[in-house]
Amino acid sequence: MRNVSAVKPEWRKFYVNLIELRERLVDQMGGLAKESAEQLDGYSLHMADCGTDNFDRDFALSLLSSDQDALYEIDEALKRITRGSYGVCELTGKPIPKARLEAIPWTRFTVQAQAQLEKDGALRQRRLATLGSIEGGSGLEIAEDNDSDDARSGKDKD
Repeated sequence: MRNVSAVKPEWRKFYVNLIELRERLVDQMGGLAKESAEQLDGYSLHMADCGTDNFDRDFALSLLSSDQDALYEIDEALKRITRGSYGVCELTGKPIPKARLEAIPWTRFTVQAQAQLEKDGALRQRRLATLGSIEGGSGLEIAEDNDSDDARSGKDKD
């Protein structure tokens, strides 16, 4: 939804800010992707240049990956605004202070909740779970090792 008038007045400023951040990020990502592709075209035969080129390409790709994470968080914040759950901590259900939302408009947690998640090491796993990468399974099953089947059934291979 890009219709600002449909957003609650309380969140309009944040919505517009997130849209602008998203547009800048997409432009930046396009530039990084182009830069990393151009570095492959200009492949050098000199070993030192090759190492530098590889470092530059890897650095650009790591920035691109970080930007993709940020883009995901921004998109999720925009969805929360449209669903009416923006500004509510996903862990505690408490309101997120406006000062925090102004500093980090895509945040999903209060400072206290985020500190607890970081302490527990759960912040990264929680985010990945919402992406669906570890929840729900893929429908693939891992075949069991035949040796373990034989051991369970008491069969002896001798």
